[in-house]
Amino acid sequence: MSTINKKQWTAIAAIIVIGLLLSLFILSIDKSMPEGEEHGEESHAAAKVDSAEDEDDPKHTNEAKQAQGPHGGDVYSAGDFKLEILLSEEGGEPHFRVYPFNQDKPLQPDANQLSVQLKRPSGEQQRIEFEPEKAYWQSIQAIDEPHVFDANVTARHDGQTFQFSFSKAEGKVALTDQQIAETGISIQSADVARIISSVTLPGEIRFNEDKTSHVVPRLAGVVENISANLGQQVKQGQVIAVIASTALSEQRSELLSAQKRLELARATFAREKHLWEAKISAEQDYLQAQQAMREMEIAVQNAQQKLIALGASPTVSARNDALNRYEIRAPFDGIVVEKHIAMGEAVKEDASIFTITDLSSVWAEIIVSAKDLNVVQVGKQVNIKATAFDSSATGTLSYVGALMGEQTRTATARVTLDNPQMAWRPGLFITVELPTKESEVPVAVAADAIQMIKNKPTIFIRVPGGFIAQPVTTGLTDGKVTEIVKGLMPGTEYAANGSFVLKSEQGKSSAEHSH
Repeated sequence: MSTINKKQWTAIAAIIVIGLLLSLFILSIDKSMPEGEEHGEESHAAAKVDSAEDEDDPKHTNEAKQAQGPHGGDVYSAGDFKLEILLSEEGGEPHFRVYPFNQDKPLQPDANQLSVQLKRPSGEQQRIEFEPEKAYWQSIQAIDEPHVFDANVTARHDGQTFQFSFSKAEGKVALTDQQIAETGISIQSADVARIISSVTLPGEIRFNEDKTSHVVPRLAGVVENISANLGQQVKQGQVIAVIASTALSEQRSELLSAQKRLELARATFAREKHLWEAKISAEQDYLQAQQAMREMEIAVQNAQQKLIALGASPTVSARNDALNRYEIRAPFDGIVVEKHIAMGEAVKEDASIFTITDLSSVWAEIIVSAKDLNVVQVGKQVNIKATAFDSSATGTLSYVGALMGEQTRTATARVTLDNPQMAWRPGLFITVELPTKESEVPVAVAADAIQMIKNKPTIFIRVPGGFIAQPVTTGLTDGKVTEIVKGLMPGTEYAANGSFVLKSEQGKSSAEHSH
């Protein structure tokens, strides 16, 4: 083995010194790099660590949020301390589950060591408390939908307080301002409103019985002519049918006979008066002739009144073909709504052959149950709506029945409606809204903005970049404005018109919903 000379020792020493310097340089670079970059993790959330021993000088550490933990939740870490947070629907209702770890080893959760503060887009804030289970904390309260909120988590471990924050936007319908304008969605703010409470009662349009006539012949006979058809508009006094009646012929014959006897009585009276004035006949003969004439005048008037009562003309001629002609005339202007007569038919004097009504006004008959009788009063204004089409009117209660039906146990109320356009047809079903009281509510929205989602009334509230479905509890409503008792803060912006479009989009996004 050859001996190492002085130059060789010098070269070896130089190599060792250079190696030490390079090692120190590499170590200094490694220590200066953030831990998140050293492990190549993407930073999604910030974790702040406050020292419980020295709160005046808290330490701030930015750590990475891993994609998922061993239980499928998001992991938030601060040094060796980590929390895995997930929403679990085990048991039916969603609850927070939080698994603690230290140096990647599960920790036994302790009571009163974890809390979460939620802030929702509606402005509502909620503090969530937890109780420890075997390997995790379980939130005591269920986490109401929608799961859209900012969360601040406070955890304590080994004398230190850790704070994490994260956001959740589950079920958000993303729309830009331009898309909102294009879809016709209008934005309003929940505000104070005055709501008129009302009861809704069923009803039906009926003929105005004060302007409806059931035409009867009043004399038996055989139908010779019919000049009115079903649905025809007729005028007062217009001939609508002609009947040949033997009873009418007898009445007219009686009138003609009485008229002839009256003519004879008048002639006799004139002669006896002349003879009496000439002192030829006795006054008694004159007075008897006068009495006979007066009796015949009464007989003629009686025969005429009988004809008038029957609706026949009180003036007749001696033509044989006119004595039995009975003309039936319309009692007033109206429409023929029923017809029970045919050519050649023998009709009785009490048969209803036509029904004529004046549809320029109708009755809205309302069915009133016993519990609503105290608010249904004559003179009150009501709103009437057709159930078959979009038509409404206002009217005044003109009648409330004093008796309850034995079978239905309901009473009848009535509104007389003007019907110039004939829109309210008898037989049409209606609903009647009767105002009961007026109230001021602190939070109300347009009634059309409320959509039913999972059998719950829901409002789509405005959030940055779109809308979220917010379940609410409704109160009073007048059909135009609805009170929101729970779930919405005053001033919250919501979709008023076009909310059905958002419901459709939300339904698509929730088809594959999972926590």
